[in-house]
Amino acid sequence: MKHLLLPDYDFDTYEGVTPDFLKSIGKTCVLCDIDNTLVPYDVPDPTESVRLWVKSLQENGIKIILVSNNEKERVEKFNEPLGLPYLYKSGKPSRKTVKRATELLGEDKNNAIMLGDQLLTDVITARVSGITAVWVPTIKKVETPFFRFKSAIEKPFIKHYYKKKSK
Repeated sequence: MKHLLLPDYDFDTYEGVTPDFLKSIGKTCVLCDIDNTLVPYDVPDPTESVRLWVKSLQENGIKIILVSNNEKERVEKFNEPLGLPYLYKSGKPSRKTVKRATELLGEDKNNAIMLGDQLLTDVITARVSGITAVWVPTIKKVETPFFRFKSAIEKPFIKHYYKKKSK
C-alpha cells in the first residue's frame, strides 16, 4: 500500500515532468502547485523557464491547471501571462480539490498527476484522491513558524523516501 506522505515520483525540479515522462505513465494532465514548486514564494511572475515548460506541455497535448492554497490576487497575477485554468484557496489536501480541477480541465482523475513541493498538502491531495503524486524539493524555504513546523514533520518522511528509493 502506498504511504500517505510518500510520492510516486520525484524530480529535482518541475522541469523533470516532461511530456515524454507523462506519456510514459499514461497521464494527460498536471495539477500544479505554484509557490516553491514553479518559483520561489516571493517571485510574483512565472520565469521564462516556467513559460517554456508550460508551452512544451501544451504543445504535446498535456493539460495543466494551477492549484494553489494561496490568495486569488497571487494566483491571478502569476497566471496572467500563462492563461491557464486555476484554483486559488484550493483547499489542498481535500479530495474536492482534485475533483474541481479535473472537472475544469474536462479530464478523468485517472489521467492526472499532482505536482508540488509539500508532502502535507500536495502529496496528500494526490493520495486521498487516488491520483499520481509527483514531488519536487522546495525551491526556497519559508521561515515562518507554521512552515518550519510543516518542514519538521515532512523531513523524516523525505529521508525515508530517499532511503527506500536507493534500495
